[in-house]
Amino acid sequence: MKSLVIIKTGQTYPEIKADHGDFEHWFLTGLEHPGLTLSVHNPAAGETLPSTPDGVVITGSPAMVSDREPWSELTALWLRTMMDQGVPLLGVCYGHQLLAHACGGLVGYRPMGREMGTLAVQLEDAARDDALFAGLEDGFPAHLTHRQSVLSLPPNAIRLARSEQEPNQAFRIGRNAWGVQFHPEFSAAIMQAYIARLKPDLQREGIDPQVLSGSITDTPRASALLARFARLVAQG
Repeated sequence: MKSLVIIKTGQTYPEIKADHGDFEHWFLTGLEHPGLTLSVHNPAAGETLPSTPDGVVITGSPAMVSDREPWSELTALWLRTMMDQGVPLLGVCYGHQLLAHACGGLVGYRPMGREMGTLAVQLEDAARDDALFAGLEDGFPAHLTHRQSVLSLPPNAIRLARSEQEPNQAFRIGRNAWGVQFHPEFSAAIMQAYIARLKPDLQREGIDPQVLSGSITDTPRASALLARFARLVAQG
């Protein structure tokens, strides 16, 4: 059995957790595979990072990569070590940004403000023969909620996907380290819960929560990336 570890980089809002569980629960569901043992490590809570995993997924977070909190910087250094060892990595939202930061990319607040909702993700030509993305439709809906993004990719990164307002929706470094800005672990219900929780913030930012809520759909192709990654790790 191969070991796949989920690096938990924060927690969701209490009311969302009460109804839907926390970050790790959403990933555990999507990553389940008969050839894998799954575990969760929380460096934000002071937990030690594992030394010899066979695969790694890094979650989203309410924290900001640009704040460079000590636990986050230590996790970034650990990610570089995992990359040097050839361990498959998948960073999601904060994890996507942290992976880019660890490899020399620039992470910061988006000039256009928050990107949120179920939005179209468009694959680049480089994704067609990518081990994780190959075979997916060129365009598919995905759930998004973020105020920071990868403003500049690391020098050795390959862009794999974009959206209308976000050029760096997905990238790969080397053979098997991926970052995705969108949330393959979100269900439509979780996306709706975030819109409801952030309603006052959205209104202050000039975003209509009702319109946003009405655009939410299921995202099976985006969600399939978790199972695809789990399969890659299980197959070695």
